[in-house]
Amino acid sequence: MARYFNADQLPLARKAFSDAERLVFSHFAIGENVFQKNKYDVKTLAYLEQHEIKDGAFAHLCKYSYEKQSGLTENGKSVFDFYRICLQDNIILDAVERANSFIKFSALMLYIAAHELIHVLRFGNGEIDFNASDDQKAEEEKIVHNLTKIALQRALHHDLAVVLDCFSNQFRICDT
Repeated sequence: MARYFNADQLPLARKAFSDAERLVFSHFAIGENVFQKNKYDVKTLAYLEQHEIKDGAFAHLCKYSYEKQSGLTENGKSVFDFYRICLQDNIILDAVERANSFIKFSALMLYIAAHELIHVLRFGNGEIDFNASDDQKAEEEKIVHNLTKIALQRALHHDLAVVLDCFSNQFRICDT
């Protein structure tokens, strides 16, 4: 049976993305308009399409390409990419529940938010192909984890340090 964020957790998830945007902007010394270029939204499990649900991940990033009418190209159309960060509520809640004594929801959400936003930036800037091979994606996960850890240093506190330590030691929070 699917589990969803409750009325107390939804605002915490929104706050995590707001805080993560600020931290990522600051770390990469970019303006807020960068995310206007790299359009994205965030959906929780209750609002995901079947293909946006992925077992074993805290979040899943989907990329959609849209055509819009404009006078910018020869054929009068331009294509833009749009990213959807698909939160897997049940996986996140299960990890927090099983590790309740040391993994806190807000800290884990902040890590997830920053991690996914860095992916959006890297894909949007062409630093890695969204359709890269599995080996390249595995390497990308390591790079993004390291960038996430650095970007979160300005907000480091005990609960967040625990989350970062879990990922740093090749320990999967999902497996607790």
